[in-house]
Amino acid sequence: MRQNRLEVSAAKKAKTVVSLTAVAMLAFAANSVLCRLALRHTEIDPTSFTLIRLLSGAIVLWGLLVIKGTPRTSSGTWLGAFSLFVYAFAFSYAYVNLETGTGALLLFGAVQLTMFLYGYYKGERMQGLALVGLLLALGGLVALLLPGASAPPLASAGIMLLSGIAWAGYSLIGKQSNDPLAATAGNFLRAIPIMLLASIPFIDKFSVDAYGVLCAIASGTIASGVGYAIWYAAIRSLSSFRAATVQLSVPVLASIAGILILGEHLTLRLALTSLAVLGGIGLVLSDKRSATGRQST
Repeated sequence: MRQNRLEVSAAKKAKTVVSLTAVAMLAFAANSVLCRLALRHTEIDPTSFTLIRLLSGAIVLWGLLVIKGTPRTSSGTWLGAFSLFVYAFAFSYAYVNLETGTGALLLFGAVQLTMFLYGYYKGERMQGLALVGLLLALGGLVALLLPGASAPPLASAGIMLLSGIAWAGYSLIGKQSNDPLAATAGNFLRAIPIMLLASIPFIDKFSVDAYGVLCAIASGTIASGVGYAIWYAAIRSLSSFRAATVQLSVPVLASIAGILILGEHLTLRLALTSLAVLGGIGLVLSDKRSATGRQST
């Protein structure tokens, strides 16, 4: 009887983690679409977008803590806040010259590689099909960056890769969190003064309009604030390898949204590299030995 209860509990926990992860991936894709939409179709500049995004995220997270009845228990760390700032700032500037799907593929390709290296350092190992999947996914990323007519601008690609490394750090810090909502709120609140200082050199380039502000607020409140709290709740039960791999579903979601919403074109290069990345994800997730969770923290 006890064994049955344990199995039922484990199954419920697994379903919860899957659900939380799926919602987080949709939020990540929404961030790419909202950022690209704002920078392409409105007057808002990257610095203003990032500042409003972080401010609105902090406000909604603090409000959720108040509703929860624990407004004074926000945690987080300065390292987490700095990682969040670097990710968000670089993310906005990179998307000025990148298509939605291309930017997301670069971002989460860097995330995957960084988290895999961390997992390897912590003793996680990949064998067989999982290793083939890793190589296939990374090969797809490299193919995207090869010179050609549809290759992304090198400078913007480099900035997005930096953003991905910072996001990987932020995700790994989240594996140590006992209260995802409080940790996310604390990180957002700490990131605001860092962002304000970083904004000073760009004051003369500030530019906003109503539509751009709405996109930044939507990105900050729902896709970032709530989305990141959900991700912090999910990642505690994922190994570094699996947490890195599932995020590579975001570029495909972002690409589809970019085509349907922003009228972007699906290039052959992006289609083939996305297939390679998705194939790699499938192979990694098919290896049960890469599915273990908190031992890698």
